[in-house]
Amino acid sequence: MAFLKKHYFVVAVILLTALYFFTRFYNILALPIFTDEAIYIRWAQIARDDATWRFISLTDGKQPLFVWMTMLVLKFFEDPLLAGRFVSVMAGFFSMVGIYFVTNELFKNKKIGLLASLLYVLLPFSLVYDRLALYDSLVAMFIIWGLYIQILLVRYNRLDLAMILGMVAGLGLLNKSNDGFILILLPFSLLLFNFKQKKLKFHLLKLVGFALVTIVIANAMYAVLRLSPFFHIITEKNYLFIYSPSEWLHHPFTYFFHNFQTLSGWLREYVTVPFLVLVVAAFVIGKKYLKENLLLLMWFVVPFVALCLFGKLLYPRYILFMTMSLLPLAAYALYYLCLYSKKVWLKIAVVVVFLLMFVINDYLIITDFSKALVPKSDKGQFITSWPAGVGVNETVAFLEEKAKKQKIFVGTGGTFGLMPYALEIYLHDNPNVVIKGFWPIEDIPPKEVIDTAKKMPTYFVFYQSCSSCPHAGTAPAPWQQLSPITLTPILQIERLEKKTFYSLYQIKSK
Repeated sequence: MAFLKKHYFVVAVILLTALYFFTRFYNILALPIFTDEAIYIRWAQIARDDATWRFISLTDGKQPLFVWMTMLVLKFFEDPLLAGRFVSVMAGFFSMVGIYFVTNELFKNKKIGLLASLLYVLLPFSLVYDRLALYDSLVAMFIIWGLYIQILLVRYNRLDLAMILGMVAGLGLLNKSNDGFILILLPFSLLLFNFKQKKLKFHLLKLVGFALVTIVIANAMYAVLRLSPFFHIITEKNYLFIYSPSEWLHHPFTYFFHNFQTLSGWLREYVTVPFLVLVVAAFVIGKKYLKENLLLLMWFVVPFVALCLFGKLLYPRYILFMTMSLLPLAAYALYYLCLYSKKVWLKIAVVVVFLLMFVINDYLIITDFSKALVPKSDKGQFITSWPAGVGVNETVAFLEEKAKKQKIFVGTGGTFGLMPYALEIYLHDNPNVVIKGFWPIEDIPPKEVIDTAKKMPTYFVFYQSCSSCPHAGTAPAPWQQLSPITLTPILQIERLEKKTFYSLYQIKSK
């Protein structure tokens, strides 16, 4: 016991690390590959194999950093999906570490810092996205470290910190536009500035100068993307998800309240009401760290309100990075609630009340996602609807077996996204497998499919709806009734969303 008291920090760090990697890696491949994961991983493979396509993600308006990182780790994993998800796991780990540093720097208390890191590990929101090959965990990581370096910069006013912050922000911008909030939120760091110090104007001008250094470095790093002729697509893609200033001026508050209600609902589902109670309690418990608490709150409120105002197409993952600044607030409140609880059973009760929902939901997320308490839109994306790659593993296994002794052709109902990318990820280097996407799906099979079916075993994958499909993810009715081919179902999986399917057919010429 004496050893634990003396070395509690080291013991806590080891336990936290073990808990983090257990929750992130356990059953990590249980969720089927998601559409966006398939895209990013396939881009990473192409970029790895052909240096001229290192900026391939820009063709769809996506910054390349996540793709580059996935590209680097692909050679260490047999399963490309695991490689992509490993990048997010490691990003989440550094987020957990960053949360500790932010909290300890603000509240000068290692125990609150450790508690904040524990909250990150247990937070269902971070747990879901740390286990998926998506940009969002990396976005959150840069936001956390951007916040930390900003706190150091405003307190110590040093050039090296300004340069480091510029590099963090620059890397963030190379990952996703959301990380631009590292620069947008710079003025709020003045909440921690010492306005009572001597030579106030000098130190304030010095800080402004360092902020300009940060902005210049970040934008210089981002300018690397201008080397690609596809750079302009980033802005075009962003405006698919948010309203441009000119669009917004025509209806400044028309969608605000609907967006606010939607985003608040997702936030409540992912972080739970008890957690939000802790965030509010942080402002009630004491006034000692009011400025610090306000800074943390602004790092949530500003991007949240901005998304409510400008959001056009919304998904829950867009608010993940915003919730990071709420973790130190909740940890601060939980620590003092436990501290004020004099009896051991009361301390345990406080912890159970505020963390039990986290633990229950975490268990469901890693064991049976269909039962987890997550937003319906995310369940649809990841398991119940067409973006989820239900059936991909079975299809790959079947095609690999068929291609051992002969050349085969595989058509897919889609040219971008889950299909054909999910199949290409695993089969692109198999010389006996030819994969080609087709869209739109017409009432008559593509001529290439009909001709190929006369020469070699031919298969076709359906996973989306089409105008003449009896059900989403099944072959069009005319293909089965009036065409010069016969369709033999090989695999058909009904998703949890009723009357939607993932289907693999063999196509034979009549």
